Amino acid sequence: MIGAERRTLWPAITLGLAAAAAPAHPQTSPPAHRPAPALYAEHCAACHGADRFGGIGPALLPENLERLRRPAAAQVIAKGRAATQMQGFAGKLSGEEVEALVAYIYAEPDTKPEWSLDRIRASRIVHADAATLPAKPVFDADPLNLFVVVEAGDHHVTILDGERFAPLARFASRYALHGGPKFSPDGRFVYFASRDGWISKYDLWNLRMVAEIRAGLNTRNAAVSSDGQYVLVGNYLPPTLVVLDADLRPVKVLAVADQEGKRTSRVSAVYDAGPRHSFVAALKDIPELWEISYDPSAPEIPVGLVHDFRYREGAFIPGFLSPRRSILDDYLDDFFFTPDYNAVMGASRDGKKGQVVQLDVRRKIADLDLPGMPHLGSGITFEHGGRRVMATPNLKEGVVSVIDVKSWKLVKHIPTNGPGFFMRSHEATPYAWVDAMMSPKKDTLQIIDKRTLEVVASVTPSPGRTAAHVEFTRDGRYALVSVWEMDGALVVYDAATLKEVKRIPMRRPVGKYNVYNKITRSEGTSH
Repeated sequence: MIGAERRTLWPAITLGLAAAAAPAHPQTSPPAHRPAPALYAEHCAACHGADRFGGIGPALLPENLERLRRPAAAQVIAKGRAATQMQGFAGKLSGEEVEALVAYIYAEPDTKPEWSLDRIRASRIVHADAATLPAKPVFDADPLNLFVVVEAGDHHVTILDGERFAPLARFASRYALHGGPKFSPDGRFVYFASRDGWISKYDLWNLRMVAEIRAGLNTRNAAVSSDGQYVLVGNYLPPTLVVLDADLRPVKVLAVADQEGKRTSRVSAVYDAGPRHSFVAALKDIPELWEISYDPSAPEIPVGLVHDFRYREGAFIPGFLSPRRSILDDYLDDFFFTPDYNAVMGASRDGKKGQVVQLDVRRKIADLDLPGMPHLGSGITFEHGGRRVMATPNLKEGVVSVIDVKSWKLVKHIPTNGPGFFMRSHEATPYAWVDAMMSPKKDTLQIIDKRTLEVVASVTPSPGRTAAHVEFTRDGRYALVSVWEMDGALVVYDAATLKEVKRIPMRRPVGKYNVYNKITRSEGTSH
């Protein structure tokens, strides 16, 4: 988009093979067996881009479609998707042509997808000048007790008052927001990352979208620096880390590759290590952990062998916004910071153990007894028996693992109803909540007493329907639970009595995020 078009809000982003300029009236079915590229150019390119990189519709590349099964894709092409711009093409395409299109979009493109710094820069859209907007909230709710609710059912976001539990705003988002939104240190701005690589900056005080930029073609997640100056975006495609300033202007693109530059890697996670003034990135395809300092005075980083540091006899690169590598024996897909942020507890790919990587010495210092596939990105910490522990749910086994963060020893494996994705708590409650959303007991959340490490209660918001992702209000008095369905809801519970207080209809609310808990790095929520 150029000129005035850049300053318009995007249309509703939809999944499928939309063609906004398609004729309003059905035409005679074309001959069967036309080449798939020609079908794509006629019916799909207008919305999804001639290069399949996306436009007003999402990118149609194998990496972006990995969560959509091929039969479901064929259904979307043939029948469209309700309440979106995606029309059905059953009247225009034969069954064979639909299948040909499915095969085409799931195949690797002829040329390797790239997204250069120039393309990133050209994609930037400014919706409003934040400097001219009021520097105070336009509503009377507590701005630090807002919830940002991601509704994946129809690709919208709701801003919820955390005291009255009433929506303040609802707006269309980019397609498939991925990973939790991240906040500026003062809680005024929230940054979203979409699976298609779009990073969006929204002003919570003025309830307005401010700016957007496309930092990649398939994005994993993003992090905001503790000083509010930078946003780091981790990409699957292309394999890059993109540094943006707070106003979403590109600063630097880091190609993610091993020390020899021979093997590239997707970025599986990026988080902010505030006390260290740095970002930390986990890499999916090479056994390294990267730390990128955003401190302008960061010391230089040696590259290769150094004969004498005192006389700088060797090769060095700037320490500012450059990767400092921890070379590992095993891959590290996801991780959890220790409370002092000097080490990370990571999940190993083989699913038999975890590892602790000390960020100053840049190597593994301990193994962890973490079976299955722990979801460390959803771990929490709390005091238990006079010591600090970390607890994590598990994506493959019905267990919560509790680890002492000083000795690295297992404290306890707590049996649960089944594999789960999220675990949440708050400093003001003795309870931790865990789901079993990948099991037959997907409708029930269990309550663990942090003092005894025993399951003491359970809640079932909607029998037979998936219940997941708990988040607490700023004061910890209430716990909000998602009924993770198209016609779902947020269910508000009293965190002490476990009684339902209110139910708010939502369209598949996959996550909700409290401003205060996030910017203060509450021990009971993800960072």
